[in-house]
Amino acid sequence: MSTDIEQGTRVHGGRLIARRLKAHGVTKLFTLSGGHIFSIYDGCRAEGIDIVDVRHEQAATFAAEGWAKVTRTPGVAALTAGPGVTNGMSAIASAQQSASPILVLGGRAPALRWGMGSLQEIDHVPFVAPLTKSAATADSPDAIPGLVDDALATAMAPHSGPTFLDFPMDHVFSEGEDIGIEGALHDVLAEPIAGGDVDKVIALLDQAERPVIMAGTNLYWGRGEHALRALAEARGIPVYLNGQARGCLPADHELFFSRARGDGLKGADLALVIGVPMDFRLGFGGSFGEDTKLVVIDRAEPVRAHPRPVEVSLYGGIDATLRALVGGSATPDRTRDWVAHLRGKEEEKRAAERAELDDGRAPLHPMRLYRELGEVLDRNAIVIGDGGDFVSYAGRMIETYEPGCWLDPGPFGCLGTGPGYALAAKLAHPDRQVVLLVGDGAFGFSGMEFDTLARHGVNVVAVMGNNGIWALEKHPMEFLYGYSVAAELTPETRYDRMVEALGGHGELVRTPDAFKPAFARALSSGKPALVNVLTDPDVVYPRKSNLA
Repeated sequence: MSTDIEQGTRVHGGRLIARRLKAHGVTKLFTLSGGHIFSIYDGCRAEGIDIVDVRHEQAATFAAEGWAKVTRTPGVAALTAGPGVTNGMSAIASAQQSASPILVLGGRAPALRWGMGSLQEIDHVPFVAPLTKSAATADSPDAIPGLVDDALATAMAPHSGPTFLDFPMDHVFSEGEDIGIEGALHDVLAEPIAGGDVDKVIALLDQAERPVIMAGTNLYWGRGEHALRALAEARGIPVYLNGQARGCLPADHELFFSRARGDGLKGADLALVIGVPMDFRLGFGGSFGEDTKLVVIDRAEPVRAHPRPVEVSLYGGIDATLRALVGGSATPDRTRDWVAHLRGKEEEKRAAERAELDDGRAPLHPMRLYRELGEVLDRNAIVIGDGGDFVSYAGRMIETYEPGCWLDPGPFGCLGTGPGYALAAKLAHPDRQVVLLVGDGAFGFSGMEFDTLARHGVNVVAVMGNNGIWALEKHPMEFLYGYSVAAELTPETRYDRMVEALGGHGELVRTPDAFKPAFARALSSGKPALVNVLTDPDVVYPRKSNLA
């Protein structure tokens, strides 16, 4: 079918949607089949947009978010009316918490019979609106192109995040006018330098003897990694990263630190807090020293008030703002002793991990498993975490060297994100290793998506930490009460055989020396694979975060 349509031509609403998506560079639509959105499929088929179908709407929406996370362009999901949209809500909330730019397209009962009890008739907008930057219903076929353009622009504008549109069946199956223009997404690198007292921040940096940078997800969305590196190197500033910012400075860079984060943040006289909220991950501001001066830099004003006073706030383009801070009198010589002090702390804490990294027990200690995995991961591998304690260990142990190579559920902490993220990551980067780290508990949320991976020929390798418990809950509950409830799973469940039944490759690993050969077989199988590693349920993750 030809995709050439003259401006002013009338086509059905699904084709209008697809043409606007295509104009903005969208190449994938993640979905689960539903009659309310058939016309969108027809439009995407005509316009050459790949339709990637999954087994649960949450996976479709997580895949859209995963696409956004690995490409920094909008991910798009289409969900059928009623339960299709409600099934996607956890993923929409996840995208909100992580500022992930996605557009969710919903089916909707026909406007002509609204209120008469059509199949799956429910007004999505009131309950989706609190989770999105914008939520709207098309009131005519002619309104569709403008709504799609606006939703994509809104999703990308700072702070980025999810948007939602739904389309009554009678409108989306009827014809409207094609506007016939190319799209233009928000240019992140064109965001202007922040308003505020930049000169004061430069003066603070010139005076600081123990500065640090604590950067997070909005550094990544703001494409600030190159400016971050330039600033850190020009002034000799130690860098800590969390969230989607991992990899924005390579893990082997001389100014990157992870284990010495407590020493660096508590001991700093000045902290640049870039694109990261002071939420539970930063102790609600308590992770910094009482006398540490804070400078907050972000793409836009914060959603929540800062929990402690800051010296200066700079809101605007992160790339332009960080580049403006490079100049000044301070050089790496000024902070040499400070950097050496933190490097010593970093090495000391890494040395203290040696016994766990070498632990030969069976079932495995998670630290030993991640040592083995780290030795076979490519430098540009995309690693996805989906789980509780098992992924907490991964966040501590897995090194990241490039932006967009670490994906986890983010501050919303929703389990079941992994297969959707992995699907999108492998479709976006088919020539790279995509490794999903999944707990046996998290696998229960979306394990059927291995059928999706198999049907679409996506050879993701999942590594499971199978300890037969909900460790994130069991250990703290036993500490508090001396017992645990609702925290047991079946020991040694053969999830690998389930993946085989769904068309994938399965491996069972009981000992440390068996892991690398099993991983190599999984990687070379050409299929989605699960390496089911039995891990020790008695290992307790040394958790420090104040979650509330």
